[in-house]
Amino acid sequence: MSRFKNYSPRGVIPATLLAFNDDYSINDKETARHLRHVAAVQGLNAITVNGHASEVHACTFEEQQHILAVSMAEVGDKIPLINGVYADGTLEAVRIAKMAEHEGASCLLVFPPNSMSMGGQLRPEMAQVHYKMLADATDLPMILFQYPMSTGLGYPFETMMRLIEDVPSIRAIKDWCANPMLHEKHIRNLQSLSRPVTVLTTHSAWLMASLSMGADGLLSGAGSVVAAQQVALFNAVKSGDLKLAQSINDQLYPMQQAFYAEPFLDMHNRMKECLVMQGLLDRAVVRPPLMKLRDTELASLRHALETAGLLKDRIAAE
Repeated sequence: MSRFKNYSPRGVIPATLLAFNDDYSINDKETARHLRHVAAVQGLNAITVNGHASEVHACTFEEQQHILAVSMAEVGDKIPLINGVYADGTLEAVRIAKMAEHEGASCLLVFPPNSMSMGGQLRPEMAQVHYKMLADATDLPMILFQYPMSTGLGYPFETMMRLIEDVPSIRAIKDWCANPMLHEKHIRNLQSLSRPVTVLTTHSAWLMASLSMGADGLLSGAGSVVAAQQVALFNAVKSGDLKLAQSINDQLYPMQQAFYAEPFLDMHNRMKECLVMQGLLDRAVVRPPLMKLRDTELASLRHALETAGLLKDRIAAE
C-alpha cells in the first residue's frame, strides 16, 4: 500500500539507475546510495524505478520486485515511487502492476508492449484492452509512455485520447514522441481537458524548448545525474524567468550533448560513468548486450562534466 495517497504525477521526476556488481548481480548497497543521493535533491515530485534507466529490459520479475522493495526501504517514506510496467504481454503487465501496488508504489509508468510493434497502431483495441485490464487490476494512477510513432509503439493521437477518456486512472503521459509539433499538440490538448492529464516531457535532449511549450513536468533518466539542474530549469521556466532558464540550460547543454549522442542506447551507460567520475557510484557495470564504453568516450564525458561545472567539487576534494 502506498504511503502517498492521491498521488499526482507532475513536476520533476528522475528515473534512477541500477548498480551492478562485476558478475552482473544487483548491487543493493550502491543502488541504495544512488537513490539516497537523488532523493536528497529538493523540489522533486517522485522517483521512478524499474524504468529504462535501470535496465528493466534485462531484469526478471523477481529482480524488479526486489528493486522496488529496496527502493521503498531506502527512500519510500520520503518521496513517492513510480514503478515501471515493462512487459510484452498484458497478463505479465498485470502481474507487475499488482506487485507494484503490493510493495507500496504510488504510480505506474506503463510501457507499450513490444508485441504491438508490428502493426499495433492499426489495432487500437489492443491498447484499449491492455490499459483496461491494468486499470481493473490496480487502483494506482498510471502514466502512459508515449513512444515515437516511427518505432511502431507510439499511440496515434486519436487512440491516446480515447485511452485517456476510457481509463480515468491515466493521469499523465511520459511524452517521447520526438516530434516538436506533436509534443505541443499533446501539451495543449491533454492539459486543457476537463480532467487534465499532465504531459511529462522526456525530451531531455531539448528540455528547455519542451518546457517552454508548457509541459507540466518531466520524467527523465538524466535526472540520475542532473536532477538539481532540472528542478532549477523547471522552476525558472514556470516563473517566466527566461534569462535564468537560459543560464541553467547553458550548464545542461554539454551533458545533453554527451548523454544523447549516437548510439542512443548508451545514454544510461554514460550516466553511470558520469556518476563514477563524480564519486557517486563505485563502478559502471551494465548488463549485456550493453557494453562498457570506450576510453575515448569516457574522456568526452569527463570533458562534458568539467564544462558543466559538475566535477569541480570532486576535483577540489582530490
